Amino acid sequence: MKLTQVKPGMQVRILRVQRQGVRQRLAMHGLLEGDVVRLKRMAPWKGPLLLEAGGREIAIGHGIAEKIEVEPCASP
Repeated sequence: MKLTQVKPGMQVRILRVQRQGVRQRLAMHGLLEGDVVRLKRMAPWKGPLLLEAGGREIAIGHGIAEKIEVEPCASP
């Protein structure tokens, strides 16, 4: 599933990032394939998503989130 299909509060693992440029942008924020993130909030009308990973909050645009494939994972 794509990150944009996740419901707020869900915890997911990043499986694949479809574009190298998006992969590099996520890496600048410390996010890599295999990392676990929690969707805190999704703005309406294809607005940005607020993720929580490793105790920090990261906002990403809807277009970037569409290129991130994830799978649900159990909460710790």
